[in-house]
Amino acid sequence: MHGAPVASEVFPQALLLYSGCMSQFADHLTRPSIAELCAAFPRLAESEPAVALKRAAVAIALVERDHGHGPALLLTRRSARLRAHAFQWALPGGRCDAGETATEAALRELQEELNLELAATDVLGVLDDYPTRSGYLITPVVAWAAGHPPPRPNPDEVDSVYRISLADIMADDAFDFVRIPESDRRVVRFRYDGDYMHAPTAALIYQFREVLAGRATRVADLEQPVFAWK
Repeated sequence: MHGAPVASEVFPQALLLYSGCMSQFADHLTRPSIAELCAAFPRLAESEPAVALKRAAVAIALVERDHGHGPALLLTRRSARLRAHAFQWALPGGRCDAGETATEAALRELQEELNLELAATDVLGVLDDYPTRSGYLITPVVAWAAGHPPPRPNPDEVDSVYRISLADIMADDAFDFVRIPESDRRVVRFRYDGDYMHAPTAALIYQFREVLAGRATRVADLEQPVFAWK
């Protein structure tokens, strides 16, 4: 899992100016610059997975950070009422319906979970498919939600919603990698507010952070903790 440079001619000039401090650079990201970086990302799609995986999609939905200081992504705590993975950190998303594209599924889940109605024109890009231990192939869809009404969580699916600053995900110490005895693959963790998020959520956010840094870093080989294997 190494980061290959993306075509440098599409980088916003600010990326070069802030290359030594990516969290500072994040405060200056805009919809056009994020769209350019997503367009430059050479996505890998799993068209024929080695095993039968259920298709799913999540939304990396971008809004203005509280008090208007740069962009942020929306992250949720799943409702305690849910049978699976209750109260865990998650990006808005779920299983694709029959005949539904990943983009359609991600936008539908945004509406169902957070009452955010976005259009296909709000989509900025699509990242790599991520296969999970629990049998899903997740497609992350990056979408611009700034300027829309604030999210209103559906209590049947979402306990709470948070705005995670892009500066936070680009901080030098935002992610770390640990080993577990059950796997020879590294487990990725995202540290936030005294807690740790793990893959798949942490892996998808990590790849998005790498896209913003102008790197094509693959994450399908990043491991999930054992509690997420079911």
